[in-house]
Amino acid sequence: MTAFEASGLRLVLCNAGGTPYVLEDRCPHAFAYLCEGRLDGFVLECPLHGGKLDVRDGSPAAPPIRKPARIFAVRQQGEHIQVEIPHA
Repeated sequence: MTAFEASGLRLVLCNAGGTPYVLEDRCPHAFAYLCEGRLDGFVLECPLHGGKLDVRDGSPAAPPIRKPARIFAVRQQGEHIQVEIPHA
């Protein structure tokens, strides 16, 4: 996993099974940095309380996380990854 900033957002890039996924780099439960957690397959574990998220859609996979994480569409262009960040 790699944390980065784009358009004023802190994001985390996860490589799960060879596919890139991008989420906002904060746990929706306790606002910890998800990049400091552990990725096991498609499940990302928060480093603070051990809650889990599915990186494919941001959905909660284990408590105490109850709200989904914000995810972003990703497109691979050769060696580069493009992330779609909607304008608010």
